[in-house]
Amino acid sequence: MTGRAVANEFAKMRRLRVAPVIAVLVLGVTALSCLTTFTYPGFADMAQDPARRPWSLLLASLGLAVPLLSPVLLAVVASRQVDIEHQGGGWLLARTSGLSPGRLCRAKLAATGSLVVAATLLQSLLVAVAGVLAGIMAPFPAALWLGSTALVTVVNLALLAFHLILAARVPNQLVGIGAGVMGVFVVLAATEMPAWLARLVPPWGYYALANPAEVGTDGAAPGEPAALSVVLLGAAACAVFLAATARLDRQEA
Repeated sequence: MTGRAVANEFAKMRRLRVAPVIAVLVLGVTALSCLTTFTYPGFADMAQDPARRPWSLLLASLGLAVPLLSPVLLAVVASRQVDIEHQGGGWLLARTSGLSPGRLCRAKLAATGSLVVAATLLQSLLVAVAGVLAGIMAPFPAALWLGSTALVTVVNLALLAFHLILAARVPNQLVGIGAGVMGVFVVLAATEMPAWLARLVPPWGYYALANPAEVGTDGAAPGEPAALSVVLLGAAACAVFLAATARLDRQEA
């Protein structure tokens, strides 16, 4: 992978309108998080009472909004970024210029992954700012918020890597989109699963493991995110992606 290959992927994004999809992801997550929180019964009183943990409620809402929207939209980003190679003979063209299919996939992950990281950080920041503007008086839990954002970023990147490999192996975009839709249902189920069972459905189940807050009848309370499990997911996703792209190189040689 070279800087030039990554730069070419950014150039392709302008034509493929990837930026609007990323914008929809950021705005959608922000809006859904705020709507869920600000319409919670008694939120106005909760915002003035630090003992009721208003930030935990907002963080729990963010932890719900991200997995509801990310699986489908990340599938769209990956499918669009790879489909151009299937449709325009890009794999062969890249090969003739010395860029193997596996290296091209790694360049795609570097380019699209940087946007996904930026989007995850931005949506987390916007939700935090919305909480301040809504009048939450409790001290901002910076460490918990940053830790949650980091864990969600890892899961997002693992999911993006999965969809890039899937799109490279299966030319039909509907397969990737269908996997994204299926992922939403897996996420919804994982929120009700015990942690050990959620670990068996990577990467979607790990959104539930990364959520550091839980909502109950009396509001929200800080939870205990399975940080080690998410870190191990990131390491495993990296290893699998490198192995899959290396195999793609050998098969296309």
